[in-house]
Order: sequence, then structure tokens, then C-alpha cells
Amino acid sequence: MTFNSNAQVGQTTARRRGRGAVVAGGAGVAGLGGLALLLLSLFTGNDLTGLLGGPDGSAQPGSETVIEDCDTGADANENDDCRLVLGQQALDSYWEGQVEGYRAPQLIIVDQQTSTACGTASNATGPFYCPPEQTIYIDPTFFGILRDQYGAQAGSLAQLYVLAHEYGHHIQQLIGVFDQYPANGSGPTSNGVRTELQADCFAGAWVDAMSKQKDANGVPYLKPPTDAELRDALNAAATVGDDHIQEQSTGRVNPESWTHGSSEQRQRWFTRGYQEGPEQCDTFSGNDL
Repeated sequence: MTFNSNAQVGQTTARRRGRGAVVAGGAGVAGLGGLALLLLSLFTGNDLTGLLGGPDGSAQPGSETVIEDCDTGADANENDDCRLVLGQQALDSYWEGQVEGYRAPQLIIVDQQTSTACGTASNATGPFYCPPEQTIYIDPTFFGILRDQYGAQAGSLAQLYVLAHEYGHHIQQLIGVFDQYPANGSGPTSNGVRTELQADCFAGAWVDAMSKQKDANGVPYLKPPTDAELRDALNAAATVGDDHIQEQSTGRVNPESWTHGSSEQRQRWFTRGYQEGPEQCDTFSGNDL
């Protein structure tokens, strides 16, 4: 995935916030099991601080600052913060055309850690959407941890997939999914699984359309994804399937404890959104997931 180098960053609402102890980002976790846990955080926003050996959960709110030095697509190609800022603008442009009365979420780029209405945000908790605040929290150092310590699973398209998945939860908030389908426990057909698969589907729909979103000068923000980049995104989706996580951590699969869906389901619903658009992302009708 590549931004067009001359695409211009418009007025951004993204902010940087945080202050506190540096998070070790995986201390005490090794091997594929550690990778699975980290990737699970990456795509689901589950707080795995206790498993990762991170801070004690305390956090200072910190101060917010404007994101600077993110002016063009070239900056986004070289810098994780800028990639998120420009990805935010491309996502807002897309969803403005899809949802009547669309309201953009706030994007907070976390510096070390910060407190939120949904708990501590850090590179140990991974990216997440906080519904009461309508805010997405992402610590970009989390992507560096995955790249440097665990390989290429956190490439640029995977990063934008994560952002698009969290945007999917914001869309669910706007259209009333959370109210209509509240949490009802775990299991392969639970509302939690359906919610996560729909967010994957929404992410896939945006990935298909992402090269069509343009800046104020009519320059597309992004180039179309390559086949290799799509394979990487699908591989990452498979890695964070509940069944894969369970196999790596316990050696057995228990569908009744699923909260996010199997590897096959996550890949399939992302692909469905990519091929058929957001109108085909209804994961709540029937039992066939």
C-alpha cells in the first residue's frame, strides 16, 4: 500500500496525547504465542497488559498536541503517525459518502500511554475504539514492535486495515448496531463475533475504495493495493482468528468461548466487503457466519 507522494494532508483533527511509564511492549512473551497475543490486541483492542508484562494500569491523561510535519503522501509513506493521519482523512472521505449525517471519530495517537473512558490506551492494549468518546486510540510504536520483533505482519496496509477496522466500530456506533445488538456472551454466533466480523467487512469495503478518495486538489490519497499487500492483510486477519489464538495458546479450539470469529470467518468477511461493498456486511441476519 502506497500513498501518492503529492497527496496533500488537509486540516487534521488527529491529536497526540499521553504521558507515563514506557511500556515494554512484549516483555516476557516469546515465540508465536506472543505474536498471536500481540496481533490479537492489534485487531481487537483487547487489553492484554497483564499478559504482556506492561505497566500497572495507572496512566496520566497527559496533554494533547497537534500532529505536525505530516504534509504529504510522501510523509505518510515514511512515518507511522503520518500514515494514520492521512488514512484518517481517506476514511472520513469514504464514510461521508456512505452514512447520512456522518460524524468523524476523534483519532488520538498515543504517546506511551493515556487514560480513556474505556481504560488505559498503550502499545500493550493495542488500538481500540472507545464508544462513549467516539474516539480511536492507537500507539504507533505497537506497529514497530510487531515489525521489529515479530516480522512483517504489521506492514503499511495491515496498519490501515487496523485503522479501518476501528472505523468500522465507529460506523456501528453511528448506525445503532451497538444498541440493537448488545453483548450477549461468547460463542460462534454471539453478537460480539458478529460485531467484529462486520467491522472486518467494513474495513474490506474501504480497502477496495481507498484509492478513489481524493485530496482537495483531486489527487487520490492512495494507490490501489497490490495482490501481495492484500495477501498480507488476509494473513494478518487469519492470525487473529479466535481458533488460531486458541490453538497457539492452549493447543485446542473451543468455539463457545469465541468473541471475534475464526480465521476463516475474518478472512471471508473482509473479502466480502472488499468484493461487494458495505451493503453486504450484514452479519446479524441468520446463523450462517
